[in-house]
Amino acid sequence: MLKFTKLLQSLGLAAFLGTFAVSNATAQETYTFGVVPQFEALRLNMIWAPILEELSEETGHNFEMVGAPSIPEFETGFTNGEFDFAYMNPFHSIMAMDSQGYTPLVNDAGRRLFGILTVPVDSPIQSVEDLNGKAIAFPAPNALGASLLMRSELDIVYDIDFEASFVATHTSAYLNAILHETDAASGVMGTFNRQEDEIKDKLRILHRTQEVAPHPVVAHPRVPLDVQEAVRAAFLKLGESEEGQALLAQIPIRQIAVATEIDFEPLRDLNLNDYVVLVRED
Repeated sequence: MLKFTKLLQSLGLAAFLGTFAVSNATAQETYTFGVVPQFEALRLNMIWAPILEELSEETGHNFEMVGAPSIPEFETGFTNGEFDFAYMNPFHSIMAMDSQGYTPLVNDAGRRLFGILTVPVDSPIQSVEDLNGKAIAFPAPNALGASLLMRSELDIVYDIDFEASFVATHTSAYLNAILHETDAASGVMGTFNRQEDEIKDKLRILHRTQEVAPHPVVAHPRVPLDVQEAVRAAFLKLGESEEGQALLAQIPIRQIAVATEIDFEPLRDLNLNDYVVLVRED
């Protein structure tokens, strides 16, 4: 396993640029690996650097993490086919399948994805209906649990009017509510649990959406099938050891498992396209 000191040496300036390259002396190819920006760049690099190191050691290939400063820019990346591999939300995977033919490899069999609506602990808001006419922070228009599912439920189930503010990341959304820039913030349980205590302790969960399949790792069809299968096998191997499980838990993934397109097909029946904001290609 990558030792902590080696990790710190590896991060350097790349952590701030959103790009991290993992090399292997015997590698034949370098593959880009996009990661949805749920957290700030430094934190994402600390989570993914040791995982990409393990993938490199297991497959004999190089992996370069390609960051994006916001979720919409990440969407532009995968719809343009810029990533060989990527970790993305389930609805993004539908978009990626349709636009570029990306294939799911693995995801988390130990949990389900759902959106959460949070308000400051001292807020007078006690029900979803109390948010009628209020401002809500969302990480991005097309974040699945935190935005698409949540906005559709607020519209269709609760029939309330609200002002949506899109603030780039989950952490930014939570901070907007804490700082009273907005009345509430939408996110997902995974990102909420990964916040520091000084953030979590200042928020309470007001509402949870329905549950769907969680984030997959996907591969672009230009990646040779044997390389795709090697990467899938390397992820599954991480789940066989305590050290590997600890690395996956940082993503967070509790129980790594094989993923297929069938896992995400039910999303097509939720009519979320009405809430999608299409990204523009360069």
